[in-house]
Amino acid sequence: MFKAVRLNATTYPVEDAERAELTRAGAEFVEIEGQESHEILAAAEDCDALLVVSSRVPGSVIERLSRCRVIARLGAGTDKIDVAEATRRGIVVTNVPDFCLNEQAEHTLALLLAFARRLPFMMEAMRTHSWSARHHPGVHRLAGQTLGLIGFGTSARAVAQRAAAFSLRLLAWVRDPTKYRDIAKSLQVELVSLDHLLSKSDFVSIHLPLCEETHHLLSRERLIQMKPTAVLINTARGAIVDEAALVTLLQRREIAGAALDVFEGIDVFAMPGTPAAHPLLNLDNVILTPHCAGSSVESSRESKVRGARNAADVLLGIRPQSIVNPAVVPRFPLQVGLIDE
Repeated sequence: MFKAVRLNATTYPVEDAERAELTRAGAEFVEIEGQESHEILAAAEDCDALLVVSSRVPGSVIERLSRCRVIARLGAGTDKIDVAEATRRGIVVTNVPDFCLNEQAEHTLALLLAFARRLPFMMEAMRTHSWSARHHPGVHRLAGQTLGLIGFGTSARAVAQRAAAFSLRLLAWVRDPTKYRDIAKSLQVELVSLDHLLSKSDFVSIHLPLCEETHHLLSRERLIQMKPTAVLINTARGAIVDEAALVTLLQRREIAGAALDVFEGIDVFAMPGTPAAHPLLNLDNVILTPHCAGSSVESSRESKVRGARNAADVLLGIRPQSIVNPAVVPRFPLQVGLIDE
């Protein structure tokens, strides 16, 4: 019998449909939280499949997974998994890249609108009977303002489709403009340099994965190119931004504000109730949400069940729907399509 270990079972409770997928593959299903390496190894050193939502899975753990065939990310990003080490060990890494496209786009627009209309300020004004709050000098007509998208993959394009309804001018930056020229034209998005986007946008929204090339892509030197009236929106990964530099610029009002769902220095995956101390939490020109941009009842279930299905498929010798490391030579061969179970 196979052994499948599901991490983060406390912070992200297991769905019955997940268990059903692994049962289909004839796997024993072990559920733990496993936020630390030693906890993971205690339960999973002899596993055939490791399913992970938010735990970090470093190379020091992966090198000891002597039987493991698949590490299944129940979500999109794999920056917490040492994919290179898994590839060297013949372990297939899978993910669910498109489970929350709608939710993330909706949340990005919600953050943009909330800041544009200064909704937190207006809510506080109601509590304090400040009826003249309607005259806030930072509230401007949205139509005609510029939204800059850093990255132009599927999540950025979902935002662009929705933002067009508000008559926003749309800019985007990508490393290879030729690859995206046709789709950008169809969505009435202008592809520009990163420097141009930062200096011209009223709202800057990040839509990139976190990797070595994107870590602190928005450094202090780049952040200071933004307009003093501009707002930074990040629903991607916190470490794409130099968070310390961002805090300083926000404190000095050199950037008007930030609307953030992801963080470099706040662990939103800690156990519920774990206190956080961070200067962002003391600022009045930010809107902060706890990494919930991709969350809905539907997307949460989809990420878990489809992620479990990927793991089950690998155990059954079937090539899964989404492989993060396609160059991997699996420990056990995979074939395309269904096989007899």
